[in-house]
Amino acid sequence: QVQMVESGGGLVQAGGSLRLSCTASGLTFRGVIMGWFRQAPGKEREGVASISPDGDDTNYADSAEGRFTISRDDGKNALFLQMTSLKPEDTAVYYCAARTYRGGIFSITAPIKSADFGYWGQGTQVTVSS
Repeated sequence: QVQMVESGGGLVQAGGSLRLSCTASGLTFRGVIMGWFRQAPGKEREGVASISPDGDDTNYADSAEGRFTISRDDGKNALFLQMTSLKPEDTAVYYCAARTYRGGIFSITAPIKSADFGYWGQGTQVTVSS
């Protein structure tokens, strides 16, 4: 059974930083496109960042570009999201996600779509106070 678990969320002040981590059992990240999503109350789930299987390419939502960094360590079967210069509007539940197949088309500009990802963690709450 596939289980993905996020950690690292919490309460921070605006301008602060957080590092989210994601690990999994029953699934290897190797060769798989990975992503981070978030959902705030009253809003649609938003793709935040994604990373190509080899880690050479990344894709960010406009709201995250320049502030967030997605990375991976396949040797540790881990995915990370380093968030800096946090804003109150970053407050949301953050989810890590994996595609259900290896390879696939990776775009550095196309919208990051929830429908492209089949495995999800339970989410970790990030709250940014003003």
